[in-house]
Amino acid sequence: MGMNKEVDFLFGENIDKSEAIELNRNRVIVRTGAVGIIGNLFLSITKALIGFFSNSIAIVLDAVNNLSDAASSLITIIGAKLASKKPDKKHPFGHGRVEYFSSMIISILVLYAGLTSLIESVKKILNPEKANYSSVSLLIIGIAVFVKIFLGYFTISRGKKYNSSSLVNSGKDALMDSIISLSTLLAAFVFLLTGLSLEAWLGALISLAVIKSGIEMVSETVSALLGERINPALAGEIKRTVLKFPEVKGAYDLVLNNYGPDSYNGSVHIEVPDTFTADVIDELVRKIQIAVYKEHHIILTAIGVYSYNTKDAEAVKMRSEIYSVSLKYKHVLQVHGFYLNKEEKSIRFDVVVSFDSPDRYEEFKNLVGEIQSLYPDYKIQAAIDTDYSEMDS
Repeated sequence: MGMNKEVDFLFGENIDKSEAIELNRNRVIVRTGAVGIIGNLFLSITKALIGFFSNSIAIVLDAVNNLSDAASSLITIIGAKLASKKPDKKHPFGHGRVEYFSSMIISILVLYAGLTSLIESVKKILNPEKANYSSVSLLIIGIAVFVKIFLGYFTISRGKKYNSSSLVNSGKDALMDSIISLSTLLAAFVFLLTGLSLEAWLGALISLAVIKSGIEMVSETVSALLGERINPALAGEIKRTVLKFPEVKGAYDLVLNNYGPDSYNGSVHIEVPDTFTADVIDELVRKIQIAVYKEHHIILTAIGVYSYNTKDAEAVKMRSEIYSVSLKYKHVLQVHGFYLNKEEKSIRFDVVVSFDSPDRYEEFKNLVGEIQSLYPDYKIQAAIDTDYSEMDS
């Protein structure tokens, strides 16, 4: 009955709490996106009119950028709505990864805006036209600079707080636009003071900066879609939660599969005494799964088990010797899963080799060879392993 209550608590109150957190996150993303749409549409229409009447290509391009920002905010809202859909039969892990695709679309829009702006700027360099600025238009552009800076920092801060790459990318785009507007303003002052028209050249330089920013955004989003390493801080927190259980000697091989921002399923190996029976391990595993979900909102779909020798002093000594030899190798981060089977004359363990190693398999092979020479009478059953967060412990 006690276990049933605990399970009810896990899949009742905590699931409700998790859904409430996700619902609040989606609301914040939608509201932030709505602010972006309203602000950018207003700026776009205003700048387009100013650019048209002043015959300024830079201001017109600035208006187009604001329009692309409004589209970015709309895509962010649509992405958040789709990502918040509950899991179904076809997508049992939910729809959270939609946010990465919306972030990718925004990145491509930024890249496209940069390329089209560059083309238009080059045209104006080859066929220059005289601009006609008014004090009112310059004042409006000045105000627009501050509006875009506010929108940029506001959107980025919300994006970082709620782990939304779409919002972060929209905010970066807004800050880039504030630089464009400021540059346009400076070019206008130079023209009014000296008669020298620099806006087409300035537009080309700004376009290159926008293109660079778009490429970086695309690269970051592709990296997230491919699957990045576990955040070392998060991995450490999860392992510490697992190690709170006194029966667990070690926690290793933590793998987290990302199904959208802050949405993870994963697995881990635990090291327990070789005297534990199946029923004891089963109860321990369930308690660990509940603890990790309650503290981190991460579902451990599998918990593997390593056993360690508790009744053989020689095994303890051999374990210590093997660990000491292994850690002399520069790129060996960790050795775990050691077990000595005297009846079968076998020694098994896993070796974590860093990705920094020039040749991980060669280093692993050399280590196993050295250990085999220390214990020629035993069969060495070693496996090369990866710490997906590159942690040392």
